[in-house]
Amino acid sequence: MEFTRAGRSSRALWVALLLAAAPLAAALDITLPPETAAYRPSDLPGYQLVQQNCMACHSAQYVQTQPPAMPRGFWEATVRKMKKPYGALFVEGDIPAMVDYLVKTYGAERPPDKTEPH
Repeated sequence: MEFTRAGRSSRALWVALLLAAAPLAAALDITLPPETAAYRPSDLPGYQLVQQNCMACHSAQYVQTQPPAMPRGFWEATVRKMKKPYGALFVEGDIPAMVDYLVKTYGAERPPDKTEPH
């Protein structure tokens, strides 16, 4: 394969441009604001599991913004979706306790709010 002078100059120019741009691609130092949302405390075993597993990827605010009347099936599908395909690192055996906490705290199985007028 024969290289022409123009071809070599063009390749050299691209290499020089890439090397010049490399420092611009360096990692940025970003400081995030402190977390302000929290999961509602509970004696349910899933509370601690949700605390340690879910906060690794997203804020508690994500759960708090879900529609409040969602049934157990919704919460189970959501937790399983976090495990696969999103790759959350909790063990499969923790899913029932996590779902139980979520549906009883944020979903359709939570106790009625006694402060709401009927």
